[in-house]
Parts: sequence; C-alpha cells; structure tokens
Amino acid sequence: MEEKNLSLLTPREREVLKLIAQGLSNGEIASALFISQHTVKNHVSNIYRKLGEHDRTKVALLAAMEDAKE
Repeated sequence: MEEKNLSLLTPREREVLKLIAQGLSNGEIASALFISQHTVKNHVSNIYRKLGEHDRTKVALLAAMEDAKE
C-alpha cells in the first residue's frame, strides 16, 4: 500500500480517522466527539477524498500504520 500523507487532514479529521481505526461506527464516533452523525459523515468523506481512498478498512489501516510509526 502506498504511503499517504495524513498531514493533509485537519486535526478533527485525524481524530475521526483514529476512531475509525478503533472500529467505531459513525454513530459511535458522533457520540464520542459530541457531534452529529451528519458531521461525522462529512469528515469521513473528506478523509476519503484527501487520502484518495474509498474504503473504510483501507483508511483504518493507514491510521494504524501511522500510529505504529509514532
């Protein structure tokens, strides 16, 4: 898998991405961050667009790989 630049993401998008990597659903992410599910969906769409991915599992793997580097 080619390396993606997670620095393109906003801090909130990175926060959402970490929760995706933990296996949380959009509803669970919304509850955890005290935002609406619609807002989570927008963040997820932005993450997909910025990373050039359209698969939740792939973006979760990218987040996990990034965490492993830190």
